[in-house]
Amino acid sequence: MISDYKSRVSIESYGMLSIEKRLSTVAQQEVRVEIMGLMKRFNALLLFLLMVLFLFLFAGCENIGGFGKVQRMEIGKSAPDFVLQDTSGKDWELSSLKGKVVLVNFWATWCKPCRDEMGSMEALNKAMGDKPFQMLSIVFNDDLDMADSFAKRLGATFPVLGNPGEELTQAYMITGVPETFLIDADSILRHKFIGPYDWNSPEMRNIVLELFNTSK
Repeated sequence: MISDYKSRVSIESYGMLSIEKRLSTVAQQEVRVEIMGLMKRFNALLLFLLMVLFLFLFAGCENIGGFGKVQRMEIGKSAPDFVLQDTSGKDWELSSLKGKVVLVNFWATWCKPCRDEMGSMEALNKAMGDKPFQMLSIVFNDDLDMADSFAKRLGATFPVLGNPGEELTQAYMITGVPETFLIDADSILRHKFIGPYDWNSPEMRNIVLELFNTSK
């Protein structure tokens, strides 16, 4: 009887082990299926993000305020055209400034680095007074009247233009403020600067002065 009992125990133990192994195998299979599902979803998401990045980098054209299709900003190419108004209602059209070196600055009053560089921008603007030069400041996600008042309190003599549309900020590939663009007299975009700069420094003045010699 003891032998029979041991046999039954052995059989039952083997049965339990077999069940556990089967359950373990099933669990492993389920885990593998879940992992494969996650990998498929991840690959699909990665493919989608790559497609979005490709379109962002190479789509190449956007419609900007009635001008039809214009190329996205590219150093060495024509600067994307635009028309924006100042607080007096005057229209400022970039293409009409051909023949002048143009500095375009995107900024906001809520941005401290933007406010900090305003003084040096005005100093540069005054230093270029006897040259074919135009400085344009474009308010980004801010109140135009408030920005204009702030600039006037600093004694700014350059125009403050209204908030650009999404198409324009995309064309210039604005990632934040301040961002500044230098355009030569042939309307060719020559430089893009991200972040604040001392525009009254010899280095930055020389960069601007060099553009007067690049026109055809």
